[in-house]
Amino acid sequence: MARRAAGTPFLRQLSLLLLLHLGGTLGCASVTVSPPIVPLGSAVMASCTIQRELCQGLEQGRVQISWMLDNKPVAGSQRQGPGGTEVSNLTLPHFNHTQARLFCCVEWNGTKQRVGMADIRAGCKSAAPTGHPPSQQGRPLAQALSPPDPPAKPLNLSCVLNLDDYGLTCQWQQGTNSHLPTSFMLKCMGSRPQAVTGCTPRGGHSHCTVPRRLLQLYRQMEFWVSATNALGTAESEHLRIDPMDVAKLDPPTLQSIQSIPFQTDCIALAWDLAWGTKHMELQCELRYRAPEDPAWALVSGILGQAGTAQRCGFLFGTQYSFQMRCRRSSASALGSWSEWSPGRNYTTHEKAPTGKLDAWWGAQPAGGRLEVQLRWKAPRQREANGRVQGYRVTLSPRRRGRDPPTICNTTHTQCNFSVPAATRRIYLSAYNAAGESAPTEVILLERTGQPLARLWAVPGGERSLWVHWEAPLAPVTAYVLEWQRVAAEPGHCSVCWHMEHDGAATTALIQDGIEPFQRYNISLYPLYEGTVGVPIHTTAYSQQKAPSHAPKLHLKRISKSEAELCWEPLPVEVQNGFITSYTIFWASSITSMASATVNPSLSSFAIRGLKPSTLYKVHIMASTAAGSTNGTSLTLVTTVLDDTEIQFLFLSLGLVFVGLMVLLICFQKNERMKEQLWPSVPDPANSSLGKWVPAAGLQEPLQSLAAREPGPAAISTVTVLEGETRKQPGKEHPCLAAAPPALPRPYVRQEGPGEPVQYARVGGAGYRG
Repeated sequence: MARRAAGTPFLRQLSLLLLLHLGGTLGCASVTVSPPIVPLGSAVMASCTIQRELCQGLEQGRVQISWMLDNKPVAGSQRQGPGGTEVSNLTLPHFNHTQARLFCCVEWNGTKQRVGMADIRAGCKSAAPTGHPPSQQGRPLAQALSPPDPPAKPLNLSCVLNLDDYGLTCQWQQGTNSHLPTSFMLKCMGSRPQAVTGCTPRGGHSHCTVPRRLLQLYRQMEFWVSATNALGTAESEHLRIDPMDVAKLDPPTLQSIQSIPFQTDCIALAWDLAWGTKHMELQCELRYRAPEDPAWALVSGILGQAGTAQRCGFLFGTQYSFQMRCRRSSASALGSWSEWSPGRNYTTHEKAPTGKLDAWWGAQPAGGRLEVQLRWKAPRQREANGRVQGYRVTLSPRRRGRDPPTICNTTHTQCNFSVPAATRRIYLSAYNAAGESAPTEVILLERTGQPLARLWAVPGGERSLWVHWEAPLAPVTAYVLEWQRVAAEPGHCSVCWHMEHDGAATTALIQDGIEPFQRYNISLYPLYEGTVGVPIHTTAYSQQKAPSHAPKLHLKRISKSEAELCWEPLPVEVQNGFITSYTIFWASSITSMASATVNPSLSSFAIRGLKPSTLYKVHIMASTAAGSTNGTSLTLVTTVLDDTEIQFLFLSLGLVFVGLMVLLICFQKNERMKEQLWPSVPDPANSSLGKWVPAAGLQEPLQSLAAREPGPAAISTVTVLEGETRKQPGKEHPCLAAAPPALPRPYVRQEGPGEPVQYARVGGAGYRG
């Protein structure tokens, strides 16, 4: 029972919703919108009427009506209508949706239930016709909304008649998208009174074809496009043409092209008209151009039936491409041209080159002759009159009946040769298969004229340079500009040059051989009447960037407070611009980074104020106007002492060592000095007075002892004692009695240098201990 009681409200709610839905379907609520399709941004009015007797479950109580535009609530006004109905009115002042659904809802049990729905669509408005009053809110619906605007009119209607089936195909551009279903129709009307006919495009396309049976050929007809949607109908501009005027003709065929007569700049062309157009009066156009021409040259007013035409003004020895097209002569400006015929190439005949050649030279005396380097510019196509086969240099001009000796014959635009030292004129000519040009006289002038005051160059682009100079006071006939890439291996233009024939010019643009990030030496020669000026020089880059790498640092000298560094200047190939400065950075573990900027002309730098016995890391940065590049790091350690301090220390130690050595040598060589400083004291305990030399051994004179002495003997003390003469009792030998008394003699014992001498006492009366 409890479950049944709990499920009863849900079942009641479900049954009520079903009844409301069924009731709404059967006419419980009716929603009206007037109009259902409006211009975008216009006002929309709607009403919803609820009939209680048709809405089961809503017979009792008040009915609350609300509105929703898609999923967004909108507010309306509610009132009681006749016959017990409830009516709600809604006004949307600005409907800015291209399509939306408007729902009428009733409030039941706190929820909104949809009981009615209407679709509203809006389209873009075209230009409003004059005289339409603006819509005003609050008026009745018929007065509040202005008359509906039609869709945008189609544009750019054009038609072409196909001669295969004689159907007329027209195409157009649709106007602004109205966001409404729009149908298009191509309509046409002939000169005779008849019904308006036409065709309808398929698949949403903007073109269709009017069949032959609806056309009147060779007569004026009127064509236009009609666009229709729920807001109205719009028409394009009317096109009045004869269908034959817009016939798409097949192009003619060029049959032959030839030069007539020979040695002129004229050619003759012949063509055939396409089948199906030979009975028509046609006007044709011819266009042609050479490969180097930027645009086609157009020739108009050619009669198609003539089949031939002549045209002059062509260059000799030049390949041209020709094309032709035609249309009806009686066609209006809207008449359709045929397609251009397939191109046909033709090379005009050659003629001997004409004009003067621009030449420049360099000359150096060598061994009584003149070494000449002659350069020249190839003639332009207008002057070459064909393909130049070579150039000839002679010492005299060519005269009738004889040719001067040739000193150079080449296919290049330069030649080196030797001429007599007195030569001042040479002659240059070009030749092709048709002949040789008149010789150009080249005068070998001395370069001693006045130089220019100033020369400078600035970038003209990534691959060009603008050269500027100040004109001299003397009149100049021409200028010669030279430029050369500064590199170990010159490029294709080792020495490029240009001759400026305008003597009043002060600027020139050079482009040949210019590459970014490369340095160029530029020279300018003024040409005066009878002499050549001394050149002036400058250098330039068309574009700069940071150097490819920085120089490598080397340690030249180091002390306890200073380190001198050096580096090799960067090669020009890796500079990529003018080096503006070098920056040296150094730091230790206890000091912050320091730096110094060095002039780019220097290649060494001394860092001062360093701390003794400290490790530093140093690197160099090379800079140009466009960027900088850091080099590798160099590690160095300062010394404890300076060089002078180290020299003084070594000098002091050396002096001390030398003094000690001198003293040692003196001690070794001088025994007296050694005896004075370190006397040798005998030890009485080790004396041996009992070792006396026998009397026979003492017969040697004292001088022999002196002779045996290697050096002075060190004798401590010698004492001579004199005693009384005693006579022993008894008989004496007669020789003895007559002999004189014996004298006392010293005793000397020398065993070697430095040995002690024992004390001895020598007495006349013998030893008395």
